Amino acid sequence: CGPVVFTSKIGIPPPHWYYPDKVETVRYVYFPDFEIYYDFSSSKYLYYNDEDWINAAVLPQRFYGIDLKRSKQIRITNYFGDNIKKYHCETIIKRRNSHPKRYH
Repeated sequence: CGPVVFTSKIGIPPPHWYYPDKVETVRYVYFPDFEIYYDFSSSKYLYYNDEDWINAAVLPQRFYGIDLKRSKQIRITNYFGDNIKKYHCETIIKRRNSHPKRYH
């Protein structure tokens, strides 16, 4: 039996770059090197562009050279809400500011 991913959409497989190594409930995967999230419930990427978060089914051209399968991924297992901007500010930015050497 292979890995199992629980998302809110039945019958939609995860992207080719995602391979879970255990059974878990995940809505978002975060790519910290690029500040990109992938939302399994909407099958869209969320990324910061200038002053706003953008939702897109396909990443824009500036991300074309990125291999997400080989990129650092953080599975967000403690947040399932819709406001990723708030989550990012309250969790990622706060953590980055408290441990600056870890994120540079």
